[in-house]
Order: sequence, then C-alpha cells, then structure tokens
Amino acid sequence: MSRRLLPQILLLQVRRDARALEHERACYLSACRDLGEFSFRNLPDEPAVRWADVRGFEVLMVGGSGECSATEEYPFSAPLGDVVRRWITEGRPFFGSCWGHQFLAVALGGRVVTDRYTSEVGTFAVELEAAGRRDPLLAQFPRRFQAQMGHHDYVSELAPGTDSLARSDRCPNQIVKVVGKPAYSTQFHSELGRRQLLERLRLYQDDYLPEGRSMEEMEAAIRPSPAVRPLLRRFLEMVT
Repeated sequence: MSRRLLPQILLLQVRRDARALEHERACYLSACRDLGEFSFRNLPDEPAVRWADVRGFEVLMVGGSGECSATEEYPFSAPLGDVVRRWITEGRPFFGSCWGHQFLAVALGGRVVTDRYTSEVGTFAVELEAAGRRDPLLAQFPRRFQAQMGHHDYVSELAPGTDSLARSDRCPNQIVKVVGKPAYSTQFHSELGRRQLLERLRLYQDDYLPEGRSMEEMEAAIRPSPAVRPLLRRFLEMVT
C-alpha cells in the first residue's frame, strides 16, 4: 500500500525573539499534527521572499508577531505583499493568524489601525456573523465561542473581495474570508490554546500584559478555547 503524501506547508514567521520563534513553530506543529509537512521561514532574517521560494508549497500560512505592526513598512513588507497577492489570485490555500490576518487585509487593499483601547489580550468571546454560519469551514462551530488573543492592531476596513465571518465586542473582523478563494485569516490565534497563550504571554509580558494586571491575574482569567483548537486541522482537511 502506498503511503499518502502529506501537503507541503510553508509557515512565514515575523519573529525577532528566538524563543517566540520556536514556540510558534511548536504550536503550529501541535495544532496541525499529522496533516502536513511544515517548512519555516522567518521574514526578519530572510526578508527578500520571492515567488520562487513559495511556489512549490501547497499551503501558505503567515503567523503572528509580537514586535512588528502591519501598519508599518519593513524590508519584507513589499515582497511579501507581492507573494500573498499572487498566491491568492492563483486560488491557493492560505491561512493568516493575528499579524498574518492584518497583513492579508493590507495586502489586498484594506486598512489596519493601532488602538490600545480596543486591544484584546487574553481569552475573548467571538460570535459568528451570518456569513460565518454559512461557511463550510465553520459549519460545526458554535455561534459564540472563546478564542485566544494578543493584539493592539485590528482590521478596521475590510479589503475589497473579502467577507467578515465573525466579530468580537471590541474587534469587528475576527475571521475574514477571501470570496471565492480557499483563503482565510483570524485575528485570534488559531494555533493557541490556554496553556500556549500563557507561555506566549510570558515571553511578551513587557509589551502585552494589560496595564494593572499581573501574570498571576492573567493566568486566573485566561480560559480554555476548545472550539478553536480544531480550526487549523479543519482548514487543512478542507483545502487539501
């Protein structure tokens, strides 16, 4: 019996902290388990990403970032934008999480803003929009579910040709889908559960710990997010 070949997945990372870089890789590997073969590229270290570097992969993912903002330009911003737009145009499977969600919006013509008053750091409730309740990726999702967050920026204006599938009380575009393409993004961290968010927050507590809150208080406040944990696996099963 021949062995089924696993889809080749490229995770593009935007991490300057080596501990966070490795933690993010481990979280994606855990969340996706045996549904793909992962390769990794950290854009701050290798900014000149080209189509030739990505075209051999079947799935492209863009992760989060504790140090960079999608509202700013970096050496990797322009080449990454070119790659993402071509990838989407060709109808290839794409998934962006947190910074990757925001960058997708910017690359396709949307708008991202920084607003500390609407920051979400911890576990927050997300509610499906009508379009989300009809979407095949989210067919088994509860209408309202918990998700793990860590962001100061958010998508304030959707890009043309995209739909919002879910929202939270503070953030209007928690899940975005490119219409007619196998391309999704989430403002929340699809690869993180409660334990992983606490581990990540400890790495970034100087910048992300809410004012007046201690790590002990955050540990008590952060809750499980069982509905989200299968999301990346469902995405891979659907598109591959």
